[in-house]
Amino acid sequence: MLQKIEGFFLLELLLSLSAWFMLTLFFIPILTELANQSQQLVREKRANQLLYEELQANLTEDRSNSSYSLSHNGTEYKIYWTQENTLQEVCVKVEGTSLLPKIENCAVPE
Repeated sequence: MLQKIEGFFLLELLLSLSAWFMLTLFFIPILTELANQSQQLVREKRANQLLYEELQANLTEDRSNSSYSLSHNGTEYKIYWTQENTLQEVCVKVEGTSLLPKIENCAVPE
């Protein structure tokens, strides 16, 4: 037969909701940090890809005097060439935001 249990339902409900709330408060900062790290890795990967594409294009044609910028997913990548003494290098620069640091990758064509 069914037993009639009275009481403790509201207390148990509030206890379980507070436990869920505390777990959520613990995991939200971790998830936001993971999202920021993921965005940073995507930005670094795209900057490296643009750097090596520019080096590859320099092998087929002389692009050592060009400076331009590209936009990808709302992020602006500045590609420019610098020259120190007789050494030329290409650099890809991404400005930092409040959550993500700036990126600057440089390489010398071989």
